[in-house]
Amino acid sequence: MLHFSGKNEYEDLYGLRLLRLDLQFFAEGEGGEKTEEPTTKKLQDARKEGQVARSQELITAGSLLVLFAALRVFMSFTVNTLIESFRYAASLISTLTPEAATDVQMSAVFRDVVLDIIIALLPYLVAAVVIAIIFNVFQVRWEPTAKPLQPKLNKLNPISGFKRIFSKDKIFDLIKAIAKVVVIGIIAYTTLRDQFAILFNMPGMDLYQGVANIAEIVIGLGLKISAFYMVLGIVDYIYQRRKFRKDMMMTKQEIKDEYKQTEGDPQVKGQIKQKMREASRRRMMQRIPEADVVITNPTHYACAIKYDREVNQAPVLVAKGADYIAAKIKEVARENFVPIVENKALARMLYHNVELEEEIPPELYQMAADVLAYVYSLKTG
Repeated sequence: MLHFSGKNEYEDLYGLRLLRLDLQFFAEGEGGEKTEEPTTKKLQDARKEGQVARSQELITAGSLLVLFAALRVFMSFTVNTLIESFRYAASLISTLTPEAATDVQMSAVFRDVVLDIIIALLPYLVAAVVIAIIFNVFQVRWEPTAKPLQPKLNKLNPISGFKRIFSKDKIFDLIKAIAKVVVIGIIAYTTLRDQFAILFNMPGMDLYQGVANIAEIVIGLGLKISAFYMVLGIVDYIYQRRKFRKDMMMTKQEIKDEYKQTEGDPQVKGQIKQKMREASRRRMMQRIPEADVVITNPTHYACAIKYDREVNQAPVLVAKGADYIAAKIKEVARENFVPIVENKALARMLYHNVELEEEIPPELYQMAADVLAYVYSLKTG
């Protein structure tokens, strides 16, 4: 039966995982197949390098959808602002004589027109930026990194570049691009086919009506294309997540190597712990000659206590052990003439409930006092 110690339970579980991987590794041979789920550390390292599951199609779809929705809402404001701005510029320029049309005046007119254009287009620019940020954060959360922007010399290798061009991912992107062109062409044709009558009558319309009709056709077409892009973006996002998860899969050896790098070699850590236990045991054995009494089970447990009323308010446990360690405690006690008293209940409670160098709890005061009184009576008698 396996026994987990409380504070080392995580290490025990990880050790069991490594043991399972070792058994599978030897059973399957030196296969380097990536069959294990990626660890948290590998996912974090990949994120720092800018490697995340992200679909650019989804960002494009969101930007297009918001852009055309904003056009439908702010179209009247945009058209009126632009027309009024151009009318103002045209009327102002028409009143200026060639002698009066100085560079300063023309620059002022041009500056006013540009400012009006910026104001007219500002809702669309803000909407596009905000939606791009939202869709990026939705996909990869907020953790900016400059690693993808750093130049990499291996990308200048023509052989590697040739392999990337004809890789499976690039072929998939090519097929996806062809499919987008075909579908968008079909959407555009079916939409404009129903609007041919309006387009043929455009020359007979006034400016406002013509602009309104064109805007309605463009917005309707844009919303349909945006809806198609949104479906494509969702599908591509699911594909990118699955592909990223597959790319991040690890071999059994990679998990073992990562654990050794982060937590240390299990064998080395085991040796260090063994050395620490031996050092602690030696210190404990050195305290036994100072003890007032060793309380035994009599065979399984041995606990040594010391009571110095000038230093402590209660007796202190200076040594404890079970089986072999208990036998060594009793051996050292006999060599140093420390009394050994059998008290099964007290020995068990001290061993299981009191740590080394700790005072015994109040509920054990009476039992410990009886033992110490007996020991003192032996010394005085």
